[in-house]
Amino acid sequence: MTQTITLLLAPHTCSLRSTTLPPAAVTVAGTASSHISLRSSSHRKFFRRRRCSPSMSSNHLRTQSPATDHQPIRLDDESDFYQILSPDGRISICGFGSLLSEKSARSTFPDLIDFRLAKLNGFRRVYAHAAPIFFERGIAKPETMEISSLSVEPCEGETLIVTVFEIQKAEIPAFIKREHEFRFLAVIPETLDGKPFTNRAVLCARSSDEEFFQIRCKGSKEIYFQHYGRYNINKIWRDDILPCRVYLRHCVLAAKNLGDEAYNNFLDHTYLGDRKTTIREYLATTGSGIMEEEPPESLKSRYGG
Repeated sequence: MTQTITLLLAPHTCSLRSTTLPPAAVTVAGTASSHISLRSSSHRKFFRRRRCSPSMSSNHLRTQSPATDHQPIRLDDESDFYQILSPDGRISICGFGSLLSEKSARSTFPDLIDFRLAKLNGFRRVYAHAAPIFFERGIAKPETMEISSLSVEPCEGETLIVTVFEIQKAEIPAFIKREHEFRFLAVIPETLDGKPFTNRAVLCARSSDEEFFQIRCKGSKEIYFQHYGRYNINKIWRDDILPCRVYLRHCVLAAKNLGDEAYNNFLDHTYLGDRKTTIREYLATTGSGIMEEEPPESLKSRYGG
C-alpha cells in the first residue's frame, strides 16, 4: 500500500534574536520503500554553535565563568555533550515538563543525583509538537488534535522554573535517543535566588521538521517512517495541535508537587501553540475537566504527577 506524507515547514520567528526560519517542505511518499524529496531554502540557526578549538579544551569550557557568557550552545553531536561534563564525569539535565516530577525522572534515570529547582531565563514552554509516544501508549486523540507534547523555545523576558539533576556520562547516548526530536542546547540555569550555575545543563528545545529529517534521520526515509510516518504524522513541529490530555495533567501535577512558585510559573508561562493562551487559561476554558480525568490504569504510575 502506498501512502503519501507531506511535511510542511512553516516559518518560525524567534523573538530573542528576531531570527526567522524560512519555509521548506519535505515530502515522504509511500512506506519504508518510499521516495522522499526535500525542498528548502537555507536557514539560520537560532544560536551560534560553538565548539572547542584546539586552544580551548573541554576543561576550559567547563570552568569558564558563567557570568561571562550566558548564550546557549548547540549540541549537535554526542561528542558535544562530553564538552560540558562536570569534573566528576556527570552531565546536568534541565527538566521542564514530565521531568519536573522526580518520580518520572528516576523512572528514566534511576541513578540521577541532586534533583533540585532552578530558574531559566529567556525561554518559554509551548505545547507545539506531535509525540509518537502518545500514539504508542494509546493516549493520543488525533480526532481532537490532542496529540502535543511540550518543548521550550527562546522568548525574551520569560523565566521558567525548571528542575536540574545530574546523570552519568554513560547515560548520554540513551538520553539523545529518547529525546531525538529536539534541538539540544547547553544553557546556564540559575538558583532560585539568581546565582548562575557553574556548569551548563542540557535543555531540549524546539527544533524543526527539516532539522529532524536531515540531522536525526540523516535524510533517511526509513528512519523517518519508523518514528513518525507510521502514525500518519505529516508535520512534527506545528502550532495547530493541543496538549495530550493525560500528559498535560501529569505535567501540571508535577509542577504543583514542587510548590506554589513552580506551579504558578507552569500555569502562566506555558502556552498552547498559538503562543497566546496560557495553560491556566486553557484549563479554565476549553481544557476544563482535564485535571479530573484519570490516566489509564496501566499508566497511572507513569503519568501520576
